[in-house]
Amino acid sequence: MTTTTPDLSPFARWGRAMDRHRRPVLWLWLAAMVLLLPLLPFLPSRLRTGGFDDSTLPSSQAQASLRDDLEFPTNTAAVFFRITSGQEYVEPGARRLIGDAIARVSAVSGVRQVISPELNSRQVGRSGRTVYALVTLDTEAGSGGAQLVELERASSVVQRDGIYVEALVVSADSFFRDLQDATTNDLLRAELVTLPIAALTLLLVFGSVVAASLPVIAGAATTVLGLGGILALSFPVDMSVFALNLSSMLALGLGTDYALFLVSRFREELDRGATTSQAIERAVATAGRAVFFSAGMVLAGLAGLLSFRIAFLRSLGFAGLAAVAAAVLVSMTLLPALLAVLGPRIDSWRVWGRDANADGATNGFWARVAGLVLKRPWPVLFVSLVVLLGAAVPFLSARLSTPDARILPVDSVSRRAANLMAEEFDAGGAAPLLVVAHAPGKITEPGQLSVLTDLTRALQDDPRVARVDSLVSLDPRLTRAQYELLFARPELSPDQWARGLANAIARGNTTLLQVVPARDPLGPEIAGLVDSLRLTVPAPGWRLEVAGVSASAIDLTRSLYGGFPYVVALILATTYGLLLLTFRSVLLPLKAVLMNLLSLGASYGALVAVFQMGLLSGLPAPFAFPQMGYVEATLPILLFCTLFGLSMDYEVFLLSRIREEFLSTGDNSRSVTVGLQASGRVITGAAAIVVAVAGSFSLAADVVQIKALGLGIALAVLVDATLVRGLLVPATLHLFGAWNWWLPSWLVRVFGPSTGVHSGFAAVHGQVTEGPHVDGDATDQVPLSTGSIR
Repeated sequence: MTTTTPDLSPFARWGRAMDRHRRPVLWLWLAAMVLLLPLLPFLPSRLRTGGFDDSTLPSSQAQASLRDDLEFPTNTAAVFFRITSGQEYVEPGARRLIGDAIARVSAVSGVRQVISPELNSRQVGRSGRTVYALVTLDTEAGSGGAQLVELERASSVVQRDGIYVEALVVSADSFFRDLQDATTNDLLRAELVTLPIAALTLLLVFGSVVAASLPVIAGAATTVLGLGGILALSFPVDMSVFALNLSSMLALGLGTDYALFLVSRFREELDRGATTSQAIERAVATAGRAVFFSAGMVLAGLAGLLSFRIAFLRSLGFAGLAAVAAAVLVSMTLLPALLAVLGPRIDSWRVWGRDANADGATNGFWARVAGLVLKRPWPVLFVSLVVLLGAAVPFLSARLSTPDARILPVDSVSRRAANLMAEEFDAGGAAPLLVVAHAPGKITEPGQLSVLTDLTRALQDDPRVARVDSLVSLDPRLTRAQYELLFARPELSPDQWARGLANAIARGNTTLLQVVPARDPLGPEIAGLVDSLRLTVPAPGWRLEVAGVSASAIDLTRSLYGGFPYVVALILATTYGLLLLTFRSVLLPLKAVLMNLLSLGASYGALVAVFQMGLLSGLPAPFAFPQMGYVEATLPILLFCTLFGLSMDYEVFLLSRIREEFLSTGDNSRSVTVGLQASGRVITGAAAIVVAVAGSFSLAADVVQIKALGLGIALAVLVDATLVRGLLVPATLHLFGAWNWWLPSWLVRVFGPSTGVHSGFAAVHGQVTEGPHVDGDATDQVPLSTGSIR
């Protein structure tokens, strides 16, 4: 008599293949690690800072006018001199000491021009002990690392005659260097904290050293492979320095999480009496399939970052995609091969005994939680919604802006110089608005100078403006007629700085006005000032463009959030479609999407409360978070695209386990209780690992962007794995009853029959699974399950 073995699902067949070819798979992974590990030290040098430019923005076009029409320098540096003892700058000894240093700076190769405090008294600070020199460089920003070292060496001042002067060189290159050093150090510190916490969490979950070590190995392999992907991508694509941290955060979290789910299901199948091969097939067919679809949702969210024109976001999108792809590859190849080698020895080196509760048990902590929720679903739903919506309220007052030197560690050169600028000089002096004025005739003609004078005076009368530097404000003692005479014969001016400035800011029909804001150049009222400047027409034929740090920040924020709603809609639709295909339900995907939005909103609100309002600024280190007064503009976008799929994982695994129980029993309430209990420990452990990883990055980091990203991910996952998964999901599932599993008949016809893994596996291994019809198919539908841990 001939027996026919029914077809297994693609995932079960994949698990069988990994089992049969475990040795070649392990050798390939060993070769990959040996190849990649020596290359990773070169990765930091391949990463780039910046990436916030967009040539289509009005401020970028104004910057191009500065470069093309006025030959405005694209790379400048400021050398700050701070007299820490002895005299003030006005005294001869200090002035001579600083003057000698400035002379050495002028002699550095690639220095085009130096404007010293001797030429411009505005470069002398309020205390009289801090001054700075402006240095124009021939090199492009981001390419002058060696020149920066030469400038630092030339400006360094030693003690002389009891006078000591400290020098700080600040430029785009110094900012890039400080940022790269800080992000690298942040990564090392975070990993030193993360790995022990993850290992301890896994030991608590599994109770076995061998079982706990597998997710750690998977997380490490995922990290190496993800960073290798970034290294490969850095050749065709400019990758941000932040890609290193984001990729490591996602790779460690997801690589460990996905392995946790697979190892859990593998051990469960062994407990049921399956052989090693059978357990691998079943684990990959259920938990592996859930991992695959969950990763698809994370990938869909991260792919949204690729739609933005900002290179910074695109590079982080590529980095995230590399990390998630690495996590899936590790969980679907390396891990099954390791499980095949270990088999029952996975429970070796036990630390404590395992929970012996049978699958589908209705006792235990999470079962009791479910019981309480099912008794009072409406109050639980109401209180949970109030808490989540209340946590999101601060986001309604969010101020978005681009990062500045305040994101760096307090002891970095760029941060110290920024603090000096804020303490000693005008608040807006560090970031003036650069107004490019185009006239219908030569700008130094009397008629055009008259219009320029009226424009300058009107701006000086604006309460939002501290001062205006233009052709007709070089010397407040000069009249309009005297300015006309001066620019008819500029060589007659006795003021060297005035002559140089006039030549620098006026060419043909174009001139530059530097508008210094009266308050914070990134403050809320600056947007109105920028808009009013762009709408101003001083006279027929005149046109104004606005560049500068503030204008760029405003334009970038508007550009990002102009297209963000479309990205959100696409991600929501894609996620809903994947969940619809996964669960064969119309209502469950909608509920999951809405729940995810609630947890994201709570995370957004917390970020505003912490970083904009300073909620935790008074705590001792490392729990103190700096008050920035704003939220970095790309952070909500980055968090949405990263978290929407990531925080969906736990609900997907929970619903998968509940659905599996419902297919077996047809009892909705029992399915909720059993599903919550059966998946409780593994989901709690998985969430704890992600929270530990992201939280470690947040606490260990000195760069504020990394702190904010880590905190946002940790909070969203924490909320999703506790409040949403433990309360909201059971309450709504109970209230919706049989409607949870409803699917229109026409969609059943579109999707076709289920994959049949359940029945195929049962037939092969002598098991029988019975259950009710849910979506019009037989009950051999594949449950996506994490299983329980016992």
